[in-house]
Amino acid sequence: MPEHIFKARVRVLYGDTDAGGVVYNANFLRYFEIGRTELMREHVCSYSEIEKLGFVLPVIECWARYKAPAFYDDLLTVETTVAEVSDLKCKFAYRIVRQGKDTDRPKLLVKGYTVHAAVTKEGKLTRLPDEIIEKIKQLTSR
Repeated sequence: MPEHIFKARVRVLYGDTDAGGVVYNANFLRYFEIGRTELMREHVCSYSEIEKLGFVLPVIECWARYKAPAFYDDLLTVETTVAEVSDLKCKFAYRIVRQGKDTDRPKLLVKGYTVHAAVTKEGKLTRLPDEIIEKIKQLTSR
């Protein structure tokens, strides 16, 4: 497990749930984005700064494994780490947990990852700037 685990808190909104009263599966990807965005803002730079540099970081791959449901008003913790980084892309790993009601141990709800490529605003693959690569690399244990 990487050394740098960034934690962001998310409160489940009523609109995040489906007719069954649980968080709709695609909303966990939004929670991943919250974790990733806040990690980047705190340790690298904001996404608006990335856009000013002339590129964006779209998701090119994602995966999620659902272990347990989340419900309206749950307070979740999104644990985000940098799993890999190269000149052209980076991979973030996530765990979403809820504090256990009957135990001190958090309950794992979802784990997953997203892979992002650096592309120009015109959609052409581009190299990440060296200063961005170095800041992201500092967050990995590799």
